[in-house]
Amino acid sequence: MVNQLSWKVGGQQGEGIESTGEIFSIALNRLGYYLYGYRHFSSRIKGGHTNNKIRVSTTPVRTIADDLDILVAFDQETIDLNCGELHENGIIIADAKFKPVKPDHVQADFYVVPFTEIASELGTSLMKNMVAVGASCAVINVEVAAFTGVVEEIFGRKGEAVVQKNMEAIQQGYDYMLSQLGDKVSPLQLDEADGRQRMFMIGNDAIALGALTGGVRLMAAYPITPASEIMEYLIEKLPKVGGTVIQTEDEIAAATMAIGANYGGIRSFTASAGPGLSLMMEAIGLSGMTETPLVVVDTQRGGPSTGLPTKQEQSDLMAMIYGTHGEIPKIVLAPSTVEEAFYDTIEAFNLAEEYQCPVILLSDLQLSLGKQTVEPLDFSQVEIRRGKLVQEELPEREDKSYFKRYEVTEDGISPRVIPGMKNGVHHVTGVEHDETGKPSESPANRQAQMDKRMRKLDRLQLNMPVYTNAKHEEADLLLVGFGSTRGAIEEAVERLEKDGVKVNHAHVRLVHPFPAEELLPLVESAKNIAIVENNATGQLANIVKMNVGHAHKIKSLLKYDGNPFQPHHIHEGSKELFELYYSLPSGKESL
Repeated sequence: MVNQLSWKVGGQQGEGIESTGEIFSIALNRLGYYLYGYRHFSSRIKGGHTNNKIRVSTTPVRTIADDLDILVAFDQETIDLNCGELHENGIIIADAKFKPVKPDHVQADFYVVPFTEIASELGTSLMKNMVAVGASCAVINVEVAAFTGVVEEIFGRKGEAVVQKNMEAIQQGYDYMLSQLGDKVSPLQLDEADGRQRMFMIGNDAIALGALTGGVRLMAAYPITPASEIMEYLIEKLPKVGGTVIQTEDEIAAATMAIGANYGGIRSFTASAGPGLSLMMEAIGLSGMTETPLVVVDTQRGGPSTGLPTKQEQSDLMAMIYGTHGEIPKIVLAPSTVEEAFYDTIEAFNLAEEYQCPVILLSDLQLSLGKQTVEPLDFSQVEIRRGKLVQEELPEREDKSYFKRYEVTEDGISPRVIPGMKNGVHHVTGVEHDETGKPSESPANRQAQMDKRMRKLDRLQLNMPVYTNAKHEEADLLLVGFGSTRGAIEEAVERLEKDGVKVNHAHVRLVHPFPAEELLPLVESAKNIAIVENNATGQLANIVKMNVGHAHKIKSLLKYDGNPFQPHHIHEGSKELFELYYSLPSGKESL
């Protein structure tokens, strides 16, 4: 019996690979297992290799496993591309249709199951994925009955006969695989889960749910990978609360429409990826200059230009902080888990209204599309804060002057009204303006308005700027990351500690304004510092050096090949970076 395993299904895009993983993982989640799933897919609708790797555990997991226990293959390419991950006790379960061949160097057990043939005999070859699910269940010792509810939910609208056929496909796959195993007891039988009910969702769904919970009633956006699921979720949910989603003609229109809605008093936002954010930069500057709240979600992907639309990268960090021309206050949040994505999205809308500035929620493809087990969300934590939005009636001014929408205040935040409020008339323009919004090129006014805007964030206080796991007053190594790298770093920390290295971990959740005070003590007390990030230029490392110093002991651990970090990349990479030596049981020392 094992307390965790890694399962992967692969084949050609468009032949049900995603649904196979979805059905398999949902059923296991409902049994009480913790899961982490990550899809590798091509930037086209049909064709090209795709796979879905799912980690199943009796304890929480937040990253992809290094190795692979079970590989379910619908074509030879899946075996050839993925067999290197299999450990010696692993299992390949391949469809007989393509006459699979196991490479000579692979030690894993090899089983050929007629997925397609069994499915065709039941009525349609499309059910081959259900046969594969059944075969997998036989290996890990999960009863077929666990899938009844999931199959009914997915296929129930097609009628009872379809539900029964799919359940029969699972059962026949299960029975066939048992016959192949014979008297051999599978080494991959899972320990029993705790049976607790938990959510299982991707980061994009958490962001969308956070927006809905945070009071959003309009989303304006243009579809783009890997952000589109946020739109899709809200297209279904927003109309139920009187809201709507508008698909605009481009990202420029999306950002400006969101600004207009926020100016009108409706919480609104947009979501995109790198190429779309490039187009939004002028509008983000408009939000900063007009001091209109704006929340933008950036689901980072491989760039530049079209780049790698369906692959992992974290290369928008500098652009999100410094991309707009001129200087405006801006807040950039970077959640690292699905739970944080939910809570940070709500907080983004509060901050946008409190500080009357653009707030960017920085996700990445792994966080946005990776599916994780999530503990029940605590809605008692949710609060709506609207800052200096004037909601009581304004007094009439004797001099009949315009409302001072951009009044110079000590804290840099001016009173805000929505259109139609009596005695709240003011100008709004993207050029420099005076306190009433009228255009002004006066040097004194320019400096007063700039100073006012730029001191907005001086008093920004958040309870989540840096997540820390710091067990040591003086660490041999400090690992720092942001976004979805957290899970891989956490597991690497455990391995390094077993090697005898004292390791602290800091994960930056607020990347701008940078939380230098919170990070500085950890940096000062560490002998070596590795900044872990999915880009080629060490963007977070440069920001740490700029804000915290100690550049002489900071090195970058980078990965920009389109794939996420796995724990071994960080474990082994840290040793190579700093030439750290560890005592082995033999008494010898080695890298």
